[in-house]
Parts: sequence; structure tokens; C-alpha cells
Amino acid sequence: MRFEVWAPYARERVALWLEGTELPMERLAGRDGWWGVRARAGDGDRYGFVLDGGPVLPDPRSRRQPEGPDGPSAVVVLAAPAPAPAALPGPAGAVLYELHIGTFTAAGTLDAAARHLGELAALGITHVELMPLCPFPGRHGWGYDGVAPWAVHEPYGGPAALRRFTDTAHGLGLGVVLDVVHNHLGPSGNHLPAFGPYFTEAHRTPWGAAVNLDGPGSDEVRAYLLGSALAWLRDHGLDGLRLDAVHALADGRALTFLEELSGAVDALAAELGRPLLLIAESDRCDPRTTAPRRSGGLGLHTQWNDDFHHGLHTALTGEAQGYYADFAKAPLAALAKTVTRGFFHDGTYSSFRGRTHGRPVDVATTPAHRFVGFAQNHDQIGNRAAGDRLAASLSPGLLACAAALVLTGPFTPMLFMGEEWGARTPWQYFTDHTDPALAAAVREGRRREFAAQGRPAEEVPDPQDPATRDRSCLDRSEREREPHARLLAWHRELIALRRAWPDLTDPDLGAVRVAYDEDTRRLVVRRGALRIAVNPAPEPAALRLDGGAGGGRARVLAAWEPVGPPDAAGVLRLPGECCAVLAVE
Repeated sequence: MRFEVWAPYARERVALWLEGTELPMERLAGRDGWWGVRARAGDGDRYGFVLDGGPVLPDPRSRRQPEGPDGPSAVVVLAAPAPAPAALPGPAGAVLYELHIGTFTAAGTLDAAARHLGELAALGITHVELMPLCPFPGRHGWGYDGVAPWAVHEPYGGPAALRRFTDTAHGLGLGVVLDVVHNHLGPSGNHLPAFGPYFTEAHRTPWGAAVNLDGPGSDEVRAYLLGSALAWLRDHGLDGLRLDAVHALADGRALTFLEELSGAVDALAAELGRPLLLIAESDRCDPRTTAPRRSGGLGLHTQWNDDFHHGLHTALTGEAQGYYADFAKAPLAALAKTVTRGFFHDGTYSSFRGRTHGRPVDVATTPAHRFVGFAQNHDQIGNRAAGDRLAASLSPGLLACAAALVLTGPFTPMLFMGEEWGARTPWQYFTDHTDPALAAAVREGRRREFAAQGRPAEEVPDPQDPATRDRSCLDRSEREREPHARLLAWHRELIALRRAWPDLTDPDLGAVRVAYDEDTRRLVVRRGALRIAVNPAPEPAALRLDGGAGGGRARVLAAWEPVGPPDAAGVLRLPGECCAVLAVE
């Protein structure tokens, strides 16, 4: 096998440590900072690199860390992945499902999660979006403090288990998207600074020094991250990547890393003959994130739409703290704006930021599937003090209204694991840091954060307590009980409607219309021939449908409670906390 490593910080000597033996490596001609050697090795053999006589360090491009991020790497021989489903849709036809391997089951492994993929296929999901899988110290965590971006966390099962998971998903017609973190690495177990200029002090992020995307040596750093991204898609057979917090990528080069990445992924998709998704998380409210590269955009395929979430959340809960404040002034108006214009903050003043924010979306040229819409995700639940889901405070009827607006809305819909049955288990912030000082700092930092919001320390779960993770595991027995079973059937019915009615996947964002009454909290969304009528108020409501819906020409396709057709005047009567989907004929 050929072993190579980029180690420009090595002054005199680099050696390959392989199963207890050191082999000197040679500088590679024409490749500044690169060292290489050939050695006999097989699958599972432990190895690492020794720089200038120092300790054995794991391979920066390690595919497996069987003893954790601080241990030696292991050779991985990967067979070709099984083919992806031929009919896997792009973002226009996708229904995403965000899933955390460590809490999707009590076992917390890829193999245990794979045994439940049939449930998601039966629900109508098209893509499972896995939260980060890269290794981090300890066993349990969210995964955003990973330190080996080419490898799979060993407690989850390592790379072989990921291959089994993906093959199972593909066999059921499901795609697999992986959440990857390029904006920082975790605070513990990160050995990259010993090898080369992977980080720069020229920029700072909320997590410390920025990844070096534009300074001296950044060509190799960018190639390192690009290689990792393409390896997930090519070598592991995944179908897309969710890019964490792209707004935190400090990159001043003319050709940005994100443009380079989107170009490389599009080229790989053409080579493989199948769609590959790039989904951005960005807080910029900038349509250029997903605009085509030829039009001056970054060329990513879709982006999470937090503004839609915030409008929907405030409309259903009435919460007005923090970033919800702007949306809570007129929540139905805010929701209507996001549904028809993409962003709420499109050059408007943001009280949370203390400045104007965002950029308008050209709805005539921007397809609706450039945005991912959701009522819940890992951040919006887990970053609450108690990690409480909507089901902890909303009635089943209001959960049904949220599902209707997400699954029949114009954006690519996404559910967070357990949302489909109204799971009442919390999803809390948990860690398993092996460094006592870091563990204490995270615990106290969490308490300080919520103390500023008036929450006493005893109400903030200890991230390091194993019970915090255990509480966050899904309870699948809920699926068989009411009202959970009814909510599950409702989600399945709505996804089936989305698949059956082309109006619900129409990319024309400019054709979406919303009528609402802020005082009575009534709302009707028009999607072609379909009307989605929502009454989140506790009192019954009479909603007038437009488009000639009178005279019995509108029929009810789905309703949370029994609902008759509109009367001769086109008025639909909805019970409180109820919603319905109708077709105008």
C-alpha cells in the first residue's frame, strides 16, 4: 500500500508507524510538504505518523479510528458501494428526515438504526439526513465536535457499519445525506495543527481559530476538505451532504471553497450518473447561496430556511424571545411572507441582530426547492434549555397544522426524527468529553447561557450526565398509542398527497398565494388547484376559499378532524386547532 501525508511542519523526518514498526518516509518530488512510503499492510492494521521523533499521530485522512481520535488509525479496504436507487429524486421531489444515530435507538449504532429504515420508507421519506458521524472523544455527543473528517465514529460502528446502513437504505429506495462540518474541528483530539497550517489566526469563529481556507498553505487545506466531501459521496456511496454553518467559513478568496465544492460535486454527479445533493445551513438569508455558479452564486442545491421555521413556530406557540421577536409581532404575516417570498429578513431590520439583514429572493427565477422547510430540527429543539419538542406544549391538532404547512408547503420538507408521531421525549444537549476541564467548561457555559434568560442552573440538564443522552433517545412504543398513532397516519397521508399532486412540488414560488387573518389566526395557502386551510385558534372558524370553490366544486382530500366541503358561498367550516387540504375542481 502507498502511505502519504502532508506534513509541511516536519523539519527533518517523517516516519510511518505500522503495527509497532517505524518506516522512514521520503519527501515527494514536486509536492511541497508531502511525504510517502510503500509498505505491506492489510485491512485493520494499525498505523500512524511520527514527525521529527515525536509521538505517533493518527493519519489526518484516516478512514477509521478504532481507539478514538487520539489512538492510531486503521487501514480500511473498501469494496465498491452498492448502487443507489435509480429513481432517487433531487431536492424538488425530496422529503428529508433528520436523524441522530446516537439517539435514534437506545443502542445508538448504525446497525440498530438501519433496522428501522423500513418505517421511514413506508412513511414516504426519500432521504435520511444523518447528523455528523466523524469521530469525537467519548461515546455520545451531537457530533459537531468531530476531529477526523474522513472517518466514522467507532461507537456507531465505524465505516463498515456505514456501508451496511447505506446499502440497506438504498435497498429500500432511500437516499442518505450526511451532515459534515468544515467550519471548525472539535476542541479535543485534534492533531491537525502538528502537521501543517490547517488553521489560521487571521479569522476567528465562535469555536476558536478558523479553518485556513484563504491563507498560506490553504490550497492543501481546501483539497483536504474537498477530498473528504467527495470520499463520502464516491467511496461510501452517499447521496448528498448537509454543510454545517457555511456562514462561518472565513474565506476571502475570489473562488470560494463553497463554489469549488459545488463544482466538484456536480462533476462527480455527472460521472456517477445520479443526483447528489448539497444542502447548506446558512444564517445569511442570502439567495446567492443556492444561485447557480454561472449567475454568480455558490451553486449549492438548497438551504435550510430558518425564517420559515421562526414564522411557523411563533404562529403556533406565541413565543417572542430572542430571534423570535421580529416574527412574533405579526406571526401569520411573517409566515405568509416566508411561504411566498422565501425569506422574512430580505433587507429588513432584525432586532435580534441590531441591524438590517438578508437579501430579497427573485421568486421569478428561484425555484421553491432551493429552500428546506421544517417545523423542528436538532438545533431548534436541542438548543432550548430543556430540549423540549413542540409536542411538549402543543396539542395534537396544532402538531397536525404544523405538519400540513411543512408537507404541503412550497419548500423541500424535512422532519426531525420522531416528529412524525409527535414524540414527547426531549432532545437535549449532551456531551461525553473525556477531558475533565473541558467537560466542566461546557457544563458551566451551558448554565451561564440560560441563566442570562432567567433559567436556574438546576433546570438546565447537565450535558455530561449520561441520563441526559438517555432521555433524548426515542421511545418507539409511543407509535402504537394515541394520539401518536393518529399523528403518524396523518404525516403518512400528507406525504402521499405531496407525491400524488404535482401542484405540491411546483417549483414556482411566485405562484404561491396566502390569505390570512392575524386577529382570528386563520390562514389559507393556495398551491395551484389545492387549498391548505389552517385554523390554529381553539375556536371553530369559517374560512372563505377563493378560486370558485363554491357550489360543491371543492372536495376535501385530507382533514385532521371530520370536515365537510365548502358551502355554496365557498365557505369552509373548520373546528378549532384543525387543518384540511382541499382540491378545487
